[in-house]
Amino acid sequence: MLFIKQCLKYWAALLGLGGLALGLWMVIFMIRPLPMASETIGLQIPAGASVRGIADQLVAAGVLSEPYSFLLLVRVTGSGSQLQAGDYALNTPLQPWSLLDILKHGTFDQFKLQLTEGKTFADFRQKMAQLPGIRHDTVMLSDSELMKLVSGQYQHPEGWFFPDTYFLDAQSSDIDLYKRAYQKMVQHLTTAWEGREAGLPYHSMYEALVMASIVEKETGVEEERPQIAGVFVNRLRKGMRLQTDPTVIYGMGTRYRGNITKKDLLTDTPYNTYTRSGLPPTPIALPGLASIQAALHPAKTNALYFVANGQGRHVFTSSLDAHNQAVRAYQLKKH
Repeated sequence: MLFIKQCLKYWAALLGLGGLALGLWMVIFMIRPLPMASETIGLQIPAGASVRGIADQLVAAGVLSEPYSFLLLVRVTGSGSQLQAGDYALNTPLQPWSLLDILKHGTFDQFKLQLTEGKTFADFRQKMAQLPGIRHDTVMLSDSELMKLVSGQYQHPEGWFFPDTYFLDAQSSDIDLYKRAYQKMVQHLTTAWEGREAGLPYHSMYEALVMASIVEKETGVEEERPQIAGVFVNRLRKGMRLQTDPTVIYGMGTRYRGNITKKDLLTDTPYNTYTRSGLPPTPIALPGLASIQAALHPAKTNALYFVANGQGRHVFTSSLDAHNQAVRAYQLKKH
């Protein structure tokens, strides 16, 4: 009888130690970040999915490395009946406890798309097509068909989408983001156009957008943008050709391989401002607000030329002789 009591005592002690070890392991597991396969993982849990089915989905998606620890966490916390079906975007860093809370309360994260100034509409479409977790309802549409959906008319899409950071709920349509970016550009452009400087050589708000896109591509230095715009406005007023390389590059399309040659400058396209006068027919990029403001409030300057100084900025000159001297000083010396 005494032997039996001692065995039971030792068995209870072992159970206590085992429970303590299990509790310690559980705490560590709950707070340690999960080894997710990528920064953002989309997950769609169907209605009626079992806890084991959800755990297997998490493993297959790269959220969990194995299902058993998560299954034990769900069992210990009694959360099995609380996990909700739906579409989720899971972002790193993510701990098992946070994951469980998200699945219990249906806290849907959002997908982020950052649209950068100076990128083209083609870049935008490619980036959108690669965005996970949303419905890609426009991938089979042409650019003009997409613009018809967005703006109500068939038109060239370049320049019409405002560069910003956008968020989309899981399984929302890509057309929602296109519309938001378009409407935001229209709002900013309209406001800037209404407050524009008098006497500018633009016949429409659209021409101002074209100019803003050229300014955007010519410099990444914000304080230079009004000066760049001032040079091009002066050239338009004098009937001089703009002679800006970014328009030539845009007109080359896929033929551009990172280098522009004299032959390219002499090959006529609708966008070649060396062979054609005035503004190109459409914008050549997605301009930001600073470039829009520069196009509508250009610097008052006598400059007609500018050349890169090799340090990220430009030297501005008002005569061809001075410009040629600057070219020799800052460009030819590099060769």
